[in-house]
Amino acid sequence: MRILILGGGSIGRQIAEALKGEFEITIVEKDELRAKSLEESGFNVVQGDFSYTAILLKANIDKANVVVITTRNLETVKKTVYVIRTNNKDVPIVALLPDDMPKETLEDIILEEFEKEARIDYGIYPQKAITDAFLKTLFQLGEKKNAFMLMKKLNEIKGESDSLLILTHNNPDPDAISSAVALSVIAQSVGLKTTIAYGGEITHHENQAFVNLLGIHLRRVSTGSYEIKKHSAIAIVDTQPNGNLTVLEPEDLARVQIIIDHHQVFRHLRELLPENAFVDIREDVKASASILTEYIKALNVPISETLATALFYGIYTDTKKFSQLSQVDLRAIEFLAGKVNHELLDRIEHPDISTETAEILARAILNRKVYKNVIVSNVGFIRNRDALAESADFLLRLEGISTVLVFGIVDDYIEMSARTRDVRVNIGAVMKEAFGEIGSGGGHATMGGARISLGLFKLAKDKNSLLRLAEEAITEKFLEALKIKEQS
Repeated sequence: MRILILGGGSIGRQIAEALKGEFEITIVEKDELRAKSLEESGFNVVQGDFSYTAILLKANIDKANVVVITTRNLETVKKTVYVIRTNNKDVPIVALLPDDMPKETLEDIILEEFEKEARIDYGIYPQKAITDAFLKTLFQLGEKKNAFMLMKKLNEIKGESDSLLILTHNNPDPDAISSAVALSVIAQSVGLKTTIAYGGEITHHENQAFVNLLGIHLRRVSTGSYEIKKHSAIAIVDTQPNGNLTVLEPEDLARVQIIIDHHQVFRHLRELLPENAFVDIREDVKASASILTEYIKALNVPISETLATALFYGIYTDTKKFSQLSQVDLRAIEFLAGKVNHELLDRIEHPDISTETAEILARAILNRKVYKNVIVSNVGFIRNRDALAESADFLLRLEGISTVLVFGIVDDYIEMSARTRDVRVNIGAVMKEAFGEIGSGGGHATMGGARISLGLFKLAKDKNSLLRLAEEAITEKFLEALKIKEQS
C-alpha cells in the first residue's frame, strides 16, 4: 500500500517510522533541512509545499492509496484537501482536525470557499486522542491494581500457610467453576496448594458436561467437615458468605481471606469478614469469570486452552450468550477469544439431556399456572435442582409470557428459579423482596433464585398437602412482589 504523508515534523516522522518496512511511504516536507534529514534516514521524500498541485503530482498523488495530513494549520488543511480531491477523488484522507470541528463542518467550509465537494474520510482529534490514551492507561492501572492487591493477599496467605480452600456457591455453574479454577491457577503461581469445593450438587447436564469434558477436579464438602476446618485460609468466588453458600459455619468466616463476585453486595458483609480480607465485588460486571480473566491478563499468568475455554464459556452463560456485557466482560472476551477450543465449547453446550431433567421439564409444562403474562409452576419433589433453571428458561419462551417462576422441593428446602424478559422488572430484586425475609433470595435483573427451609410446611399431613401449602404461599408472595393480583 502506498501511503503519502504530508508533513515531516514530529508527528509525520513518527508515523513514517512506525510504518517503515510495512508499506511504501512517501513524505512531503516543505522545510529543506528537515527533508534532507528524512532522506538520510532512508525515506522517500519530496521537498516542497504540499498544498500546491505541482508538489502533490510530483509525489504521485494519483497513485496514493492513503493520504495523511499532519499539519495543524486549518487554512493549509482546507487548501490541501481541495487540491487532493482535484487530483484524486477516491483516495482516503486522514487529517488532524481541531477538537471543536467535526470533519463534516470542514467539508462544508471547503465547499463554500472552493465551490467543490471535498470529502475527508477520517478526522483525528488531538485532544480527544490524548484523553482516550489517558483513560486507557488509567483503566489498565485499575485492572492491575486489583490484580496486584489479590497477589499481595495470596503472598500473605503463603507466608502463614501452604494451602487455600476455594469455595463456590452450593450448585456451581460454569461461571463459578471457571472462576474457581482461574483463582486456583493464580494461587498456585505463588506456591499455594489449592482445593476447589462446593456444598451442593452439580446436576444441570450442561454443567456436568462442562466439568467432565474440561477435566476439572472439584470436591464436594459438607458443613463442619474436616476438609473445611483444615484450611487456615478460604477464598469464595461468584457468591458471598451470606448468599447461596451454606457450608460455612459462623466460626469459619474468620478464615475467609478472599471474595470475588459480581452479584449485589449483601447486607452486613463487611461485618462478617476479617478486616484485611481482599474483596472485589463488581455489580456492574456480568460474570465473575471476566474479573478472573482480568487478573490473569494483568499478572501475565500463563493460561491453558482448557482454562481459556472454561472462562469463555463461563462468561457466555452468565451474560446470556453475550447479550449483556460490561466493558470488563468485553475486554475478557477479546483476551480469551483466540485461546479457546471451539470444538469443546460445542460439545459442552449441546450435551444429551438426562431422563430426570426431561421429566421435570414435562412437569413444569403440565403444572404451569398463568397469571396475566406470568407463569408459576410447581414441579414437586425433585433431586435435580438445576432442572428448575432449565425449566424456567424453557417456559419463558412461551408466547405471551414475560416472567416465570419454577419451584420444587429438594431435601428440606423449597428451591426456586425465576426468569424475566420484562424490562420493567428486576427479577433479582423481586425474589429478594418476596423471599428474603423467610429464606434467601436474589439474583440479576433477568434471572434470580430463592431458597426457603421447609420449616412449618413439614407439619402438613401428607406430601400433597405440603405441595399445595407451599404453592399457595410462594405464588402469593411472588405475585405480591410483582404487584400482580392472583387471578389466573
